[in-house]
Amino acid sequence: MKKIVLKVLVVLLVAISLLGLPMLAGKIADLIPNRSLDPDGAFWWISIHHIAQALLFIPLFLIVKLIFPKVDFKLRIGNVKQGFSYVWKFAVFFLVYTAIAYGITYFTDSFSVFRYPMRANNILGYLGFQLFLSGPSEELIFRSFGIGVIALLIPKRIFNNKISLATIIVAIIFALAHVGISFSPFNLSYSLMQVFYAFGLGLVYGHCFEKTDSIIYPMMIHSISNVISVGVTILITFLI
Repeated sequence: MKKIVLKVLVVLLVAISLLGLPMLAGKIADLIPNRSLDPDGAFWWISIHHIAQALLFIPLFLIVKLIFPKVDFKLRIGNVKQGFSYVWKFAVFFLVYTAIAYGITYFTDSFSVFRYPMRANNILGYLGFQLFLSGPSEELIFRSFGIGVIALLIPKRIFNNKISLATIIVAIIFALAHVGISFSPFNLSYSLMQVFYAFGLGLVYGHCFEKTDSIIYPMMIHSISNVISVGVTILITFLI
């Protein structure tokens, strides 16, 4: 019974960290505006936010490693051959998926255009954020820290040993992170489709993390998925 309680408490603490520290990072980003560089708010705030949330987790990595020396954050190159194989296969699949999905939204008049003015500053800044910061920051905290800690206490795997419970738990937390929360007044804003989409990608990123024995390749496919999605959005926005 004590072991079960400990596991539940650890999962709750990890969830609170994964959901709470990014909110704190948002407050930090609020304090460092840059209207001259980014007048439309396309990329500066979210870039500072992702840098801040990654930095906020560094002390937690060190503390957890001191308390649980056996925790494996997979901060290494891992299986290079398998890693790059995963990356290119994912990139091809996601490009085809995105072309089909966005094609459907375009022809059914449900496509959402790029939400910032179509200026080079906004396009390059937002694409740069997606390429260099979105994957590294989010995978470092969700997969490396989240799965690393939970898998130590909950190593069980399911579906013929194909995926771990830790990956599923963190994918759920990752989906919840895509729910907007405000406290004054309290309000939840979310797209159910976006939440399920994030959960599905969370499973893929987690599977990649475990299969390649490295955080590098999940970072890569995360950034690739975001760049493809944003790139196609920008392209179609130009066309219409």
